[in-house]
Amino acid sequence: MNLANKVTISRILLVPIFLIALLIKIKYQNIEVGKYLAAIIFIIAASTDFIDGYIARRMQQITNLGKFLDPLADKLLVVAALVWLVEVHEMPSWIAIIIIAREFIVTGVRLVAAGEGIIIAASIWGKIKTITQIIAIVAILIHDLEPFKLLFVFPFHIIAMWIAVIITVYSGYDYVYKNREVMKTGL
Repeated sequence: MNLANKVTISRILLVPIFLIALLIKIKYQNIEVGKYLAAIIFIIAASTDFIDGYIARRMQQITNLGKFLDPLADKLLVVAALVWLVEVHEMPSWIAIIIIAREFIVTGVRLVAAGEGIIIAASIWGKIKTITQIIAIVAILIHDLEPFKLLFVFPFHIIAMWIAVIITVYSGYDYVYKNREVMKTGL
């Protein structure tokens, strides 16, 4: 297994660690240790998305396994965070449903394409979608933590989530529209 795929697998392994950190209810000097730790783990895990892609391209380690694992790791990390945010009432469920539905739709298109022997590369809108979702999730995780409360004098976390939802919907539309011929061949 190459280095790029090992980095991707590390992202998958960080998902349960992220969730366990969220369960920590210890306060130290009025600081919620679990949320801080979870935010740090989420940022590290999200960073590996850029690192594994860079390594794969730079070291020419692009593999079919990597093409499968990378989007899977992204989805696991984001969906885990979304479900937790809904569970603790930090996000309305309809936002999580829109984001998760987009992922199912894109995965369906990819499966149809793969059945036809076509590999569909990620678009720039898919990359922007991932970045906006990561920013929004981190903003929601830290918006009520000291000392970040001072940074959020206006509802940045809410604005970031709206931007993520809009980009998510548009990137899903763009993906389906650009690959509509693949969908027709799968009928």
